[in-house]
Amino acid sequence: MTGSILSDKNFKTAFASWWLIWSFIHYLALSDKGISVEQAITDSVISNLLLAGACLLISNNMRFYLPRREKYWYLLIVGLAISGLWLAFDRLVLGLVFSDPAYKQLLSASLNLRFGESFLLLNCMSMLSLLLYNQQEQKEMESRKLETEKLSKEAELLKLRQQLQPHFLFNSLNSISALTGGDPVRARHMIQQLSDFLRGTLRKDDQQWSALSEEIEHLNLYLEIEKVRFGYRLQTNLEISDDVMAMKIPALLLQPVVENAIKFGLYDTIDEVTIEIKARSIDGALTVFVSNPFDENTSQPLHGTGFGLASIRRRLYLLFARQDLLTTANIDGKFITTIKIPQAK
Repeated sequence: MTGSILSDKNFKTAFASWWLIWSFIHYLALSDKGISVEQAITDSVISNLLLAGACLLISNNMRFYLPRREKYWYLLIVGLAISGLWLAFDRLVLGLVFSDPAYKQLLSASLNLRFGESFLLLNCMSMLSLLLYNQQEQKEMESRKLETEKLSKEAELLKLRQQLQPHFLFNSLNSISALTGGDPVRARHMIQQLSDFLRGTLRKDDQQWSALSEEIEHLNLYLEIEKVRFGYRLQTNLEISDDVMAMKIPALLLQPVVENAIKFGLYDTIDEVTIEIKARSIDGALTVFVSNPFDENTSQPLHGTGFGLASIRRRLYLLFARQDLLTTANIDGKFITTIKIPQAK
């Protein structure tokens, strides 16, 4: 059930203004017929108050039942019926108010004209109400559609984030299992780091955005775990300018990007590898560069960008409706992932 159009202040003002104007026109038409000013004013006020009430009745009923295109004839039937009832009631009231034979003769002679007037005005009100209620219904449907799309988008964003966590968790548990027998001290240390990392992840589950400083702090926990796994082979170089630390970034966005860099930087070599993470403010947007060594001769070709980067690209599209916020390039033996995060003005 839609809300009444009478709750709209502009509609109420327009409705009242129209009936004042029409009542004045009604008065002018009657005053030319030789009746007194008092009779013309009374007739105009009574007739148009009753007719305005009939219009409101039709409009309010359409709030509960809105005929569709194949049933528009229903409006004509209702208009005819209510016009007849209005005419009978109007004639009865005016007959009780005035006993002047000349006025009653004029009233009887104008019945056809009054019926036509009421039929036209009532049907105009019906069509106007139909238009306004249809617009209102369309807006409500659009609002529900947008809300449904929003819920669907939020569910997909959550799913994308949750799909990345088990992959990292399984790798970490395998590393802990391998360390347990040979190096229990490092295994316990890694368990503590993993616990801190997962605790931070749970705290961020309800966050859509976080400051870059918080994201870097969380990323450092992840990197410490990975350094336990890979030992001296994994080195990192973070270059984050102070002016971007307070800029906003989608929560838990960087960890899968860095994980992708570690995967393709270390898995095909036994040498020491440096993962570089840089963040700058470029044209008002937070721009993050993540690079890892990539040798086309020794590394397996990358088909697409892998699940990690594909999920990040999808997440950025859901948030910003843009496909150009994540780009990759292979330059001088480095695979560089660039992420741009527009900032709210």
